[in-house]
Amino acid sequence: MARLVIMSNRIAATKERQQKAGGLAVTLQEALKGDVLWFGWSGRVNSKPMEKPDIISEKRITYATIDLTEPEYRHFYVGFSNSTLWPLFHFRLGLVEYLREDYQGYLAVNERFAAAAAPLLKEDDLIWVHDYHLIPMARLLRQRDQAQRIGFFLHIPFTPPEVLEVLPAAADIVKDLCAYDVVGFQTEIDCRAFRACAEAYLHARVTTNGDLLIDNRVIRVIAVPAGIDAAAFARLSDASEKSKEARRLQESLVGRTLMVGVDRLDYSKGLANRFEAYSRLFERFPEHRAKISYLQIAARSREDVLRYQNLKRDLDRLSGKINGKYAEFDWVPLRYMTRSVPRRLLAGFYRSARIGLVTPLRDGMNLVAKEFVAAQPDHDPGVLILSRFAGAAASLKDALIVNPYDPDEIAEAIHLAMTMPLAERQARHASLKEVVQQHSAAAWCRDFMDQLAAA
Repeated sequence: MARLVIMSNRIAATKERQQKAGGLAVTLQEALKGDVLWFGWSGRVNSKPMEKPDIISEKRITYATIDLTEPEYRHFYVGFSNSTLWPLFHFRLGLVEYLREDYQGYLAVNERFAAAAAPLLKEDDLIWVHDYHLIPMARLLRQRDQAQRIGFFLHIPFTPPEVLEVLPAAADIVKDLCAYDVVGFQTEIDCRAFRACAEAYLHARVTTNGDLLIDNRVIRVIAVPAGIDAAAFARLSDASEKSKEARRLQESLVGRTLMVGVDRLDYSKGLANRFEAYSRLFERFPEHRAKISYLQIAARSREDVLRYQNLKRDLDRLSGKINGKYAEFDWVPLRYMTRSVPRRLLAGFYRSARIGLVTPLRDGMNLVAKEFVAAQPDHDPGVLILSRFAGAAASLKDALIVNPYDPDEIAEAIHLAMTMPLAERQARHASLKEVVQQHSAAAWCRDFMDQLAAA
C-alpha cells in the first residue's frame, strides 16, 4: 500500500498534539491510520534557515518540520498568505494588501519546503497538499523530478474570476493549482469558481464530468465537504456534560437559555454583525431580556496582524456596549472570551446550549456547526442558526439559514429558536444529524484519497 505524504503549513509540536485535539489532525484521523509522512512548518521562527528538517516518528507517523526565519514569516505567513490570499478568498477586497516582496517571499518559502521535502519522498507515495499557504507545491515538486500523484485541498472558499482578478498574481495561482492531479474544494460552488478561473486564465476546457483539460492533461476537480467524527464527538459531549466546568456553566445560567458561538477571532466570522444582531434581539423582542445568556468564545489568532488587533479592540467595545445597555444586577447578557477553550469543554458547552450561533460572512465549511449538531441530545435538541455563506449551509438545510449581513434577520432567527416547539426542534435535528453522520471526516478522507489513487 502506498505511503501517504501530507503537506500543510503548520504541524503542531509533539506536546501540543498530545494536549490539544483539534484542527487538521482531527479531520485527518482516517488518513493517519496507515504509513504517513507529515511535512510542514514547525511553528517556530529562528534567525537562520534550517538546512534539513527535524524528523520525529510517533507510531506509524513521521513528522518532518522546518522553522521559518523572521523575514520568511513576515512575507510568507503574515504577508501574502494572511494579508493577501486570506481576505481575497473570503471576498473581502477592501482588506486585501498586496506587496510584490510578500509574493516573492511566499514563493521562496514554498521553494524551501519543496527542496526539503523532495529527498524524503518515495516513488509510489501519494502526496496530499493542504490549503492556500502551499498552492505552488505541485509545480515545485515536479521541477524536482517528482512524478508521484499529487492532490490539493482548499479548506477555505475560492473566488470567481471577477474577484480573483484583483490579485496581480492571479494567473500564476490558477496555473499552480492546475499542476495538481486532483484539486478538491468544500462545495460545488467553489468548484465552479475554479473552473471559471481556469477557463478565463488558461483557456482550459471543462469536460462533461467537470474535470479540466489543459494541453491533453486532465485535472480532476471535486467537491468533498470536510466533516467530523459525529459519534466520537457525541460521546465526548456526553462525558463533558458531567464535568465540573459544565456544571458550573449550568449553575451560572440559573435556568436561562444558553446560546453559544465558537470562532477564531477573525473578521471573516462576522462577530461584529453577530453582536449587533444580539442587541437588536432585545430591542425588537424585549420579552427575551434576562431569559437568554450568550457565550461567545473567540480565541485570539494572528495577533501580529494589525487588522486582527483592530478587530479585537472593536469587539471589546461592542461587548461592553451591549452589557452596559442591557445588563441587570443579576444578569450579564453577553459572556465574551478571547482565550482558547479545550475541545473537551467545548463539547460540553455545545451540549448545554439551546442555540448554536454560526454566522460567518464567508467560510469554507465551518465544522463548529457540525460539532454543535453532533453534541445535541436527541430528546431535547437545540437549534442551529447558520450563515448561508458557510460551506456547511449547502448540506445543513434544516438549520435556520440567515444572511449574516442582516442583523435583524439574525435577531429574528434567535427569537424563532427561543420559541420553537420541541417537535420541530427534534425533526430539524434528526435531519441535520443524518447529514453530519453521512458527511464525516472519514468519508472526506476516503473520498479524496480514492480520487487521488485513481488519478
